[in-house]
Amino acid sequence: MSRNNYLFTSESVSEGHPDKICDRISDAILDALLSEEEMARVACETFATTNRVVIGGEVGLASKDKLGGVMDSVDGIVRDCVKAIGYEQDGFHWETVEIDNLLHEQSAHIAQGVDKDGAGDQGIMFGYACSETPELMPAPIHYSHAVLRDLAEARHSGETPQLGPDAKSQLSVKYVDGKPVGVTSIVLSTQHLDDSMSSADVRDVVEPYIRKTLPDGWISPETEWHVNPTGKFVIGGPDGDAGLTGRKIIVDTYGGAAPHGGGAFSGKDPTKVDRSAAYAARYLAKNVVAAGLAKRCTLQLSYAIGVAKPLSIYCDTHGTGEVPESEIEKAVAQAMDLTPRGIIEHLQLRRPIYQRTAAYGHFGRAATEDGGFSWERTDLAETLKSAF
Repeated sequence: MSRNNYLFTSESVSEGHPDKICDRISDAILDALLSEEEMARVACETFATTNRVVIGGEVGLASKDKLGGVMDSVDGIVRDCVKAIGYEQDGFHWETVEIDNLLHEQSAHIAQGVDKDGAGDQGIMFGYACSETPELMPAPIHYSHAVLRDLAEARHSGETPQLGPDAKSQLSVKYVDGKPVGVTSIVLSTQHLDDSMSSADVRDVVEPYIRKTLPDGWISPETEWHVNPTGKFVIGGPDGDAGLTGRKIIVDTYGGAAPHGGGAFSGKDPTKVDRSAAYAARYLAKNVVAAGLAKRCTLQLSYAIGVAKPLSIYCDTHGTGEVPESEIEKAVAQAMDLTPRGIIEHLQLRRPIYQRTAAYGHFGRAATEDGGFSWERTDLAETLKSAF
């Protein structure tokens, strides 16, 4: 029997967190290659440390000239990302950071299976949706993202010049009768540029934004606040801690409220099912919930490298389903072509839409007119509903 009264905690990290800098750079390089050729093949990894960024992995374009042009632009792409995030500190500055570009052409042995519409690798992918928020996301991760996103907007606008780019949030959410009703603790650690600021000073800056972001009534006199609990946080970003692409997969997805497959997302073109099939699983789970077939839905897909069709489809509605889970599995398979080519075409994934996914979660965001976050649409809800 599932629990109805409990606490659940999720965390998020800002765009200036070392790992998120790396995710952004990897996805910016992916977007640059997709802008040249929609069939670009990319598996780009980034490592960042004190005043240095190292990029490696494999890329492929049909045109050698275009590939050479993108390779020549990598230095500028990295500096643009670091500048946009806001790093201008001695140990990590967009102008002075040293960049090592170790990208190389894609292996022909990997390409041979993918070129036949097969999956780019084996693996399992999970999608999840629930009715806790209008975005059909778990509340703890949704609001952990929202807190940092709103603080970043305030920093970029000049409202909070005291704050730096690096930050982490964590919310412990109280559930009553299975529904989120408040937060019992708020943890926020944010870089600050004024060395004289105390933890109390930082709280004075950030508290109004946090109160504005969280739903009315969620913060009570009993809510515990831990703002910069270790004290000073002046040295941030890769100067304080090394970063690596793909190291925040729980932050990128559901905050631990649902399973995660074995692969990260950033820096991978959509032939990599680590990314595209995870987007498809979220899309289908969200449409199941939007159709009223369940209040919670976890959906798993599995693939083999070079094989087009998924090996399995698994659905769990956690006791909230209005129809049998086995029937949902059949319905989603009929509603969408779940081969890599089918997913890419249905969600229009061969577009340069990925840099924006690098921070504040890949899910629970609004779909945009240019195809960004297409997996957040609920346009399959009526199709799935009509199946029953």
